[in-house]
Amino acid sequence: MGIAADIIIIVIASLAGGLVAKLFRQPLILGYILAGVVIGPHTGGIAASSVHNIEKLAEIGVALLLFALGLEFSLQELKPVRKIALIGTPLQIILTQAFGFALGAWWGLDWQSALWFGALISLSSTMVVLKTLMSQGWMGTLSSRVMIGMLIVQDLAVVPMMIILPELSHPETGLPILALSILKAAIFLFLMIFLGTNLIPRLLRYIAGWNSRELFLVSVVTIGLGIGYGTYWFGLSFAFGAFIAGMVLSESDYGHQALSEIIPLRDIFGLLFFSSVGMLLDPVFLWTHATTILLLIVLVIVGKGLIFAGLSRLFQYRNVIPLAVGLGLFQVGEFSFVLARVGLNTNSISTELYSLVLSLTVSTMFLTPFLSSLTQPIYSFFRARAKREPLQTINLPKYGLSDHVVIAGGGQVGQNIARILEQFDVKFVLVEVDFHRFEQLKALSYPCIFGDAGQAIVLEASKIRKAKLLLITAPSALFSQTVATHAHVISPDLKIMARAISIEHMKTLHSRGVYEVVQPEFEASLEFTRQALLHFKVPPDRIQQFMDAVRYELYAPLYDADSSYRTLSQLQSASRLLDLNWLSLPEESPLIGHSIEELRIRTMTGVSIVAVIRAATLCPNPAPDFVFKDQDLIGILGEAAQLQAFEEWTKGNPGHSPLAA
Repeated sequence: MGIAADIIIIVIASLAGGLVAKLFRQPLILGYILAGVVIGPHTGGIAASSVHNIEKLAEIGVALLLFALGLEFSLQELKPVRKIALIGTPLQIILTQAFGFALGAWWGLDWQSALWFGALISLSSTMVVLKTLMSQGWMGTLSSRVMIGMLIVQDLAVVPMMIILPELSHPETGLPILALSILKAAIFLFLMIFLGTNLIPRLLRYIAGWNSRELFLVSVVTIGLGIGYGTYWFGLSFAFGAFIAGMVLSESDYGHQALSEIIPLRDIFGLLFFSSVGMLLDPVFLWTHATTILLLIVLVIVGKGLIFAGLSRLFQYRNVIPLAVGLGLFQVGEFSFVLARVGLNTNSISTELYSLVLSLTVSTMFLTPFLSSLTQPIYSFFRARAKREPLQTINLPKYGLSDHVVIAGGGQVGQNIARILEQFDVKFVLVEVDFHRFEQLKALSYPCIFGDAGQAIVLEASKIRKAKLLLITAPSALFSQTVATHAHVISPDLKIMARAISIEHMKTLHSRGVYEVVQPEFEASLEFTRQALLHFKVPPDRIQQFMDAVRYELYAPLYDADSSYRTLSQLQSASRLLDLNWLSLPEESPLIGHSIEELRIRTMTGVSIVAVIRAATLCPNPAPDFVFKDQDLIGILGEAAQLQAFEEWTKGNPGHSPLAA
């Protein structure tokens, strides 16, 4: 079967490698690379017959990877961290290239190879970092936004690198050729923006009108790969054209659908790419150069980590952010594979340098989840020994704080809570570390403290020992866990409520003393469901019973050891056996104008009248002489069969009326 058999073997091996990676909580791409090593020619693998052909197919994977990157690209994602992303990232690339150039020269490389080495290690791994952030529950934190912003710009920097570096590696061709390449790229970019923004949307609009997903997918692939092939004939990079095509398409109305259609195809061809990378990894080279590789791993981790941390400090990021960014972005990324492949194909780098970069990349990727998890322990260790800075406070009561609510997080959720508490004259203080938000709180005249609530000194300033309640409103898992831990140590009996982003996060918070957890996404889904069911005329009491049951299924497993929640569980069980229902009396109901005693409700149906709501006024436990009126909302208690009998009776069924007996 030739190449077909090799592809089948690669897919099967990659599945096995992916399962191994998931088992050890590593990114899938590492499993794919491992699969390539096992079945590759350097290990005598079974897919060694047509590695060159696999590499050709892998080029499609690179193009689709960059095409998808272009489709996902959005300037909106860069706005919150645009300064460090757009200015700091180019500085980081330049500094890391200089650092890598020095390492390459120390290793004995010529200046062209050393330049390539610096460029290759300057890139970090978007895939690995995103996976690490999600698995550790750090998505949504300010440090994660900084990292993602810098990664986006790094990924974009790959494109000009692929154009410029091959020309710089061959100075004999002269600067005119390099200038010509840049001019070609500019002309192509102009043509794509001018023609692509007009023709491509019209084409996709026409094709979408056929309502054929298959034809739409073929069209999207044709646009991405076709334009990429056009740039190849234009004398530019195949992958560069695919990226520009994706970026242009992302601005149309069909960008999101195009991305959703292309992702499965991208992942399959990406599998071939990363597997082919593994096939080129020589274990013998790894063993022979083990000392050099280990030393380079240490130097790259330390060097890149310090560069990222230093730039974070330079752009006025404080607290845990520089450390988190440094320990999160130190690795060499997957786009280094793409760039290294370009260098290898253009004879700009040697096979030995390619193998060295490959080994360095895989090793640092593996180390990322472990080193990133050390962020909080290291930060807490040094923070405990750091000099305490004076805290800025505003609008705190002169008589001091006591029996108040501490709100950790002055974002929109924290401000909404503060607004409501103020209306009920409940004392509170907001704690916010973001200076711009702190200024907003000052403008609203809210009592607030500028500082990181994750620090004991800040919590002490909020008079946490005298507080009745702590509300952690920020979505960050790292932040909420840190605040809860410190608060529990300072005031063990304090009630803590926190916002969670996942079930795992809820469990962690509960283990750290948080007595109640709110999951906004889950509660929002319940509210959507409630509104939908009301639209379909489902009785409100049935909706509420359903909501309570769903909440119980989600939250109950987290509080099995909590006596109060066990009581709630018992009450939930009782409610399923003995239902409280609310019924509104229609105008023609035979109950209207008669008293509870006259109707003998309990005797006839078995239900008990526990409350009546009349004109927005609640009458609990009405007396026997209470007379029903039109539109009364009656609260009744009983078993399901009894409730059904009473409901039929209120509708005027003579078979259930005691007055008819």
